[in-house]
Amino acid sequence: MFNSKIVAFSKYVPEKIVTNNDLSEIVDTSDEWIFSRTGIKERRVSTSENTSEVCAKAAEASIIKAGVSPDEIELIITATMTPDYSSPSTACIIQKLIGAKKAVSFDLSAACSGFVFALCAADKFIKTGAFKNALVIGGEVTSKVIDWSDRGTCVLFGDGAGACVIKQGKGGGIIAEDLHSDGERFDSLTSLYTPVNNPYHKEGGEGFNRLTMDGREIFNFATRKVPESIAAVLQKANISSEDIKYIVPHQANSRIVEIISRKMKIPMDKFFMNMDRYGNTSAASIPIALAELSDMGLIKEKDKLIITGFGGGLTWGSAIIEL
Repeated sequence: MFNSKIVAFSKYVPEKIVTNNDLSEIVDTSDEWIFSRTGIKERRVSTSENTSEVCAKAAEASIIKAGVSPDEIELIITATMTPDYSSPSTACIIQKLIGAKKAVSFDLSAACSGFVFALCAADKFIKTGAFKNALVIGGEVTSKVIDWSDRGTCVLFGDGAGACVIKQGKGGGIIAEDLHSDGERFDSLTSLYTPVNNPYHKEGGEGFNRLTMDGREIFNFATRKVPESIAAVLQKANISSEDIKYIVPHQANSRIVEIISRKMKIPMDKFFMNMDRYGNTSAASIPIALAELSDMGLIKEKDKLIITGFGGGLTWGSAIIEL
């Protein structure tokens, strides 16, 4: 059995910054209303780039940092809920854009938990020896599925991508994980619905691509399940929160993180947050945060981090990674 080691993190976000004040010109809201409820001040919005393009730019930067060539990448897993197409996969388009001609490429759909799920999946391919080098990406252009007249959702989300390269190594990697799904509550967060509609179907239907969310349900779900998941990975790894350098949560809402901190009696300064600048970037939020931690020199080899995601599906999960 091999170990998987994360050797590089990178991010890419579009240039266009949309502030809370900008949104107040579109919907009935204000900077104070948004920030006090979410901790978000601004977000990035794509003016032209689709999901594959923002992901490819994050991926290219990660490959360069890792010191590998595109030809050495054997696996690409892209976590996204805003793909360019239903088919082909966004990962296959990224493969073309970055020139990773030898990579097996596919998407993974677990909404805002997607990067955690994708990293854990890639870890298994590496540990079994199936592949030596993998690229894991979380990327979204949520702006294309948002209802910009709905202040309950349009103020929350942003666009961007984060990526990491993982390789076979002697140490580090994922040392514990805890993944879950609850399809009973699938309709708490939905997007890109396509109904059955053909000449033989009794009742035709219309699809819709707008994101819909029961904000209260997601808030309550996250504040219940995330503390349980963090506790589970700590127990599986047989370590305490004091052994963790940072907890990197899905960047959805600062109030959610504050409640998790209080419930677990873990200081807020151990939770890394950047949602004030990027908003909720869904599957991209955790890898963007990891890339910022790396770029700022706040993490180093041998540090242990907890990543924890939650979102549509419903899905949630955590992993302890050692750098």
